[in-house]
Amino acid sequence: MKVLSIDTSNYVLGIAITDGDKVVGEFITNLPKNHSVRAMPAIEQLLTECGMKPNDVEKIVVAKGPGSYTGVRIGVTIAKTLAWSLQIPLVGVSSLEVVAANGRYFNGCLVPIFDARRGQVYTGLYKYEEQKLVCVEVDQIVLLADWLSELKRKETPVLFIGNDVTIHEEKIKTELADLAYVAPYTDWNPRPSELAMLGMNKEPEDVHSFVPNYIRLAEAEANWLGKRQG
Repeated sequence: MKVLSIDTSNYVLGIAITDGDKVVGEFITNLPKNHSVRAMPAIEQLLTECGMKPNDVEKIVVAKGPGSYTGVRIGVTIAKTLAWSLQIPLVGVSSLEVVAANGRYFNGCLVPIFDARRGQVYTGLYKYEEQKLVCVEVDQIVLLADWLSELKRKETPVLFIGNDVTIHEEKIKTELADLAYVAPYTDWNPRPSELAMLGMNKEPEDVHSFVPNYIRLAEAEANWLGKRQG
């Protein structure tokens, strides 16, 4: 099955085309540039370089959040538009799960980290069991201090992964000491080919009702609702 995967949920712009167990093509950048301008040209370019047309794609897999509110929305909108226009299945995968997938060879728990400011992080707890990535604790937004205390109580090695880990690395290592490991920087970026693989066998979602998983409202929305309720 030919799968097109799309990830614009953070700084990383990732596009991949896979066919069964083969990565046909992959495009990745990690730049704070406008995904709304760059994503569709990247998809078109990758399809062209892989000798494919849009009608050759059989499934769309998109990173559905959490992450940047605008970035998540862009990727999901593009994915929904393509899936609807091509009349093919659409699958959403956690953006944190895609990052955690890079820890395939670590013997312990995997903790992807996206900074959420004000001492908070988007995170989840994953591990590999029989070569399959398993979610141990669902994605959440939490105070890092509380999260580290919870992880410390588990008394198991933890691999932290993601471009935002360096923001909190000192605190992580101070709290968890020898239990804390940080993935090499080459594993921080989510791989769009991993995204495609993770979504390959997931159940398709209804295109019309499919929505991003922001975990929390954008700050502007939260302020607006607060004023109305006040």
